[in-house]
Amino acid sequence: MLLGSHVSIRNGYLSAAKEAVSLGAKSFQYFPKNPRSLSVKSFDRRNAENCSRYCKEHGLVSVAHTPYPTNLSVEDPVMREVTLRSLLNDLDITEACGSVGLVVHFGKYNGSDPLQGYRLMIDMLNQVLMDWDGNAKLLIENMAGQGGKMGITLEELVQIRRLTQVPEKIGYCFDTCHAFASGLWTGDNWSAIMEKGTELGYFDNLKAIHLNDSVYPGRSFKDRHANVGKGYIGERSIKELLNASGLTELPFILETPYSADYSHREELRYVHSLIAK
Repeated sequence: MLLGSHVSIRNGYLSAAKEAVSLGAKSFQYFPKNPRSLSVKSFDRRNAENCSRYCKEHGLVSVAHTPYPTNLSVEDPVMREVTLRSLLNDLDITEACGSVGLVVHFGKYNGSDPLQGYRLMIDMLNQVLMDWDGNAKLLIENMAGQGGKMGITLEELVQIRRLTQVPEKIGYCFDTCHAFASGLWTGDNWSAIMEKGTELGYFDNLKAIHLNDSVYPGRSFKDRHANVGKGYIGERSIKELLNASGLTELPFILETPYSADYSHREELRYVHSLIAK
């Protein structure tokens, strides 16, 4: 399976890919630029293209992730322009690195009219993607419900994609911790999620999975990742997900804590042990 983890680009994109290989990974995720900034980055395109070549040579699949401040439902006109430019910059880097797509959180809107949040999100997606002609897709990620309940159902994810002018440029990223925290996944209903997602066409456009356990119980609406098998989701439910049909070709990427005592290399070995032979 295409198991991997999030890695740093502190020494460049090629270095990030090499780090993934050193961990024994078959996939990896990275921030294309400073994860706390929406500033447009002037990047080393040659380094990014070398990363792309290296990944092809080693059978690596990579995914990028937008900076934390990115909000598809931002309302302020100035911030909308800043976000638009940032997303196009991220997509440019994602494409140069040969990555499958760019993960972006579902929009967050705190106004009184929830429908306005969806309208703003659809408009942002249209503006970004009408100007984008690369192969990398924008991958919308399901949310935990922390600070707002947008983006916690498969129906929302599918409908947003359907209502855009360029749905073919949009895919999905499924986060296990977010799904559990929001109540979408109880840990015991994966077959029902597969059935519903297949019916909606969600799984036809799923491109990546964030493999995270949860520090908090289900329906807590709190986004806090735990190491796989060490949180409230637990080993049994994670194992069922890993061995589900139809997911084996997708990158499963850890976004979990790591330290000298428990590295991502060790956690990847553990995850491999959960996969049925």
